[in-house]
Amino acid sequence: MAKPRVAIVTGSNKGIGFGIVRNLCKQFDGVVYLTARDVERGKKAVEELNKLGLKPEFHQLDVDDPKSIADFAEFIKNTHGGIDVLVNNVGIVFGSGAPEPFGEQAEVTLRVNFFAMIDVCNALFPLLRPHARVVNLTSSVGILTIVPGEHLRSKLSNPNLTTTELTSLMKEFISQAKAGTHTDAGWPGFAYAVSKVAVSALTRIQHQEFLKDPREDIVINHVHPGYVDTDLTNHKGPLTIEEGADVPTYAALLPPNTTSPKGDYIWSNRAIVDWVNGPTPSKH
Repeated sequence: MAKPRVAIVTGSNKGIGFGIVRNLCKQFDGVVYLTARDVERGKKAVEELNKLGLKPEFHQLDVDDPKSIADFAEFIKNTHGGIDVLVNNVGIVFGSGAPEPFGEQAEVTLRVNFFAMIDVCNALFPLLRPHARVVNLTSSVGILTIVPGEHLRSKLSNPNLTTTELTSLMKEFISQAKAGTHTDAGWPGFAYAVSKVAVSALTRIQHQEFLKDPREDIVINHVHPGYVDTDLTNHKGPLTIEEGADVPTYAALLPPNTTSPKGDYIWSNRAIVDWVNGPTPSKH
């Protein structure tokens, strides 16, 4: 008997991640894992979905903790042997009035939104089955044109950019943020935007790697879910969680042998956007 298919959504006890799990429980033929750093919050989110007649599984996953990632990967490997859908949803942002110095904001934001995502991918990508779908959540501010420095844009858009080079660029940004020289160096003054540019650049690298992967038809895309009414936006976004969960779900459930979107930057209305040059279909 074939093992059931498996979908995983990181950081999914609330907000867009919760919406994606809800959608996948309805549309994905297999086991759906709701994951959260906090066990109590995660179990509470599962109970909410149970009331709707939906049956996700729960597993603790703190993307900022290498042991938690390793334990989760081992559990999935031993229990299921593979993964069919991975949605990298975890993200944090410091609000405009945050008291922390910009250098600290840069370090923490990049650690959670970028470096931790690499750790999760390193642990879970070996478990991806043929025809797997990977979705990395980025943002409208993750578009390359948000970076003022032309030399930085040139490096970030280089089709031969490696993860090691991208990681070095992000470490440079953090050092410059701490020194107060990041704007002179050509970076925007919003750490969240830099982290999401990095996520999109990483996705493009991962896409190239999957094209060479012996496992057939692994497709990765980076999606902007829209400006959504969640804790992350201080509930300022005009879109509902249902609307924000639409495009990540769409990218997670692309049919076998999809040729497009593939390695693409997908807007909240499902339009494919030129990540390097734009334009974007809408403000949000």
